[in-house]
Amino acid sequence: MDLTPYHPFIRELAEQSGDFIRPFFGRPGLAVETKADASPVTAADRGAEELLRDLITRKFPAHGVIGEEMGNVRTDAEFVWVLDPIDGTKAFVTACPLFGTLIALLHRGEPVLGAIHLPVLGQLMIGDGTTTTLNGRVMRVRACDRLAEATLLTSDPLNPAKYQDGAAFEAVARRARLVRTWGDCYGYLLLAGGWADIMCDPVMNPWDIAALVPVVRGAGGVITDWQGRDPMRGTSIVASGPALHGPVVAALNPGTGG
Repeated sequence: MDLTPYHPFIRELAEQSGDFIRPFFGRPGLAVETKADASPVTAADRGAEELLRDLITRKFPAHGVIGEEMGNVRTDAEFVWVLDPIDGTKAFVTACPLFGTLIALLHRGEPVLGAIHLPVLGQLMIGDGTTTTLNGRVMRVRACDRLAEATLLTSDPLNPAKYQDGAAFEAVARRARLVRTWGDCYGYLLLAGGWADIMCDPVMNPWDIAALVPVVRGAGGVITDWQGRDPMRGTSIVASGPALHGPVVAALNPGTGG
């Protein structure tokens, strides 16, 4: 598939949404609402998604859109964009710059292009399943085949026990060289960039996942759900380099065969 028309456009989407979001970052008195799922939302989330949807509709009116804040349109279209305007809103509202915008393009339901944009840090990672770049530079996952040498990241250390086998995750974490919560989309950028080795999220939504798939795969990594299955059919993620992925998934799911 020729993705040539979409590479510059996904970059445009990232840059324009980043320009919109930045002025809200660290703003005193920024209003934070709580949604039905207990997650926070701000005017920056909603405004950025509205901007992205408008740009997509004007450029590709036949395309569908799936978004965190404003629902879905034309999900049966050949091409569908998946938007998470601020992935890591909890970081954003506490003036932590490790949040980003996730943008994905699906073709017949499969992610073919993804972007992770950290607007405050000025980092834009784009992957198409074959190649992944960070600000134009080709990136690859780090060669690491031993958990004892690995850096393991997760977004919330309390969530594995809530949504998966918490004891198994703790056992894996104890074996890793370094464990940190540089999570949300930033963790996947670190993984695909070769700075971390494992990224685990025990619970996720479709708009959290879609952009990550072509980014991680384009950098030579493996990405599945917590049990090692198709990430697009799941609600969790385990991503790593090829050598670590099978052993890590097996260790996270003891007694199940991985």
